[in-house]
Amino acid sequence: MEKKKVLGLSFGRKNSNTDVMVKTVLMDCEKQGHEVQFLHVDSMDIKPCTGCISCVVGMTTGRGKGGCPIKDDFHILDEALMECDALVVGCPAYETSPTGRFKTVCDRIGPSHDITFRKATYEEGLAAGKDPADLPDVRSFKKRVGALISVGGAMTKNWMAFMLPVMYEITMSMGIDVIDMHEYYGAMGCEHVLGNAPQMERMHLMGENVAAALAAETEEERTKWRGTEQGICPVCHCNFLSFSEDRSVVECPVCGIEASIKMVDGKIQADFSEAQQNRSRLRWAGKLEHSTEIKTQAVGPGQIPNLKELLEPYKNYPAK
Repeated sequence: MEKKKVLGLSFGRKNSNTDVMVKTVLMDCEKQGHEVQFLHVDSMDIKPCTGCISCVVGMTTGRGKGGCPIKDDFHILDEALMECDALVVGCPAYETSPTGRFKTVCDRIGPSHDITFRKATYEEGLAAGKDPADLPDVRSFKKRVGALISVGGAMTKNWMAFMLPVMYEITMSMGIDVIDMHEYYGAMGCEHVLGNAPQMERMHLMGENVAAALAAETEEERTKWRGTEQGICPVCHCNFLSFSEDRSVVECPVCGIEASIKMVDGKIQADFSEAQQNRSRLRWAGKLEHSTEIKTQAVGPGQIPNLKELLEPYKNYPAK
């Protein structure tokens, strides 16, 4: 069996529930012969994205390769992401959703790591005779699998409603195929997850699932959903739907795809067509749809001739 690299990221407190759950998955992957790496992200200096968009502008103009001008520890995380074949991410719930640090990391990853941007920049650069060292990292296009772990103290699951849907953000840009996810709620009812046998068993299962995906010989087997809950969306497997404004269809907010709904034996059933599933933002076509939108519709500076004057009343408002 080919040895693969599994990266574990924890956004929780050191050696608390999230840390231990991520490390348990890594331990099982290591037992299967894989190389593992663990990063406690909250111990790293990762600054917020400033929205300068130099990463995207550099790629779309052919002058850059998706790099970020901010100087901090992100380069450590970036190298670990480029090296890994599987990503295991754990995050605690703060006010129904992932932590601020988690969102900061997601913002820094995308769109700089969007594989549709990077792929186009790479291929166009090669065609123009550029040195591969001046192009996006070729490891960006490596196929990866992922697993997500959310941890919350609340005894009711709906207090973690936005956890797993938002956690998909860390996988979107790079096209990481999530093959398993788990939500541990009611954590405040147990001193530590090490005293919760069912939860620890579930982490061992997740480790087995990640290792099995890495050992898969076909693309269908590699990307196969291995989670214990199917979810209502057949792509992301989340139970998260929103209604269109005219209430005619529902949409999966994670994937950005539409479905019709009906009642079957007293239960809601959502039907997502193959066409809709294929344009999920978790898949290539959905990402390409978005990057094309940016490339063709985003306007540059100079569109409003008197913008400088229009901004004047706002610069020092309110007066100190």
